[in-house]
Amino acid sequence: MTPLYWLLAVSLAPVLFALAAYYIPGLGLRPDDSNAYGRLITPQRPAPDSTALHLNSLDGRPFDLQSLRGRWVLVSADASACPESCVRKLFILRNSHASQGKNVERLARVWFLTDRGQPDQQILHAYQGTHMLRADPQQLAAFLTPRANGTDALQALKDGMWIIDPNGNLMMVFPGDADPLKVRTDIRKLLNNSRIG
Repeated sequence: MTPLYWLLAVSLAPVLFALAAYYIPGLGLRPDDSNAYGRLITPQRPAPDSTALHLNSLDGRPFDLQSLRGRWVLVSADASACPESCVRKLFILRNSHASQGKNVERLARVWFLTDRGQPDQQILHAYQGTHMLRADPQQLAAFLTPRANGTDALQALKDGMWIIDPNGNLMMVFPGDADPLKVRTDIRKLLNNSRIG
């Protein structure tokens, strides 16, 4: 009878170990972080409606961010002069979008312009298909970088790229100097594993 008990114990040990690892975090057996390159935003923040975040297209027409619900939205923010760091972010998001194959229609890109200037014609041409929207930088910072204040908030806007999920929640942020291949991989994982959008 003893061999039967040993066989049962050996068979149940992996199951018991897995349950302990999952349900008892204090054991330190469950990883704390995700394997995503971007930083998950917790808790997620819902995108504000048009009364809390006034947006206008470059030709002055009002734009409601809620109109992009149902799609994954890749976001950057910067001044209209768009220095090299801004161009780099637009480039990363455009190429990450374009490389998603059959999932390309599930994505949209937004560039929030934080001033009243006019972007260079070359930028407008290179990033066609991006929703270029003028936003009040303080309202925008309250949504994208709520923990930063004043000039720190404006700098934080320039230093990041974000993803809004199809339910309209801000859910991931990348640094402005992110590795383009890792950003693209994160986006691919989101699209492949998501049942929404």
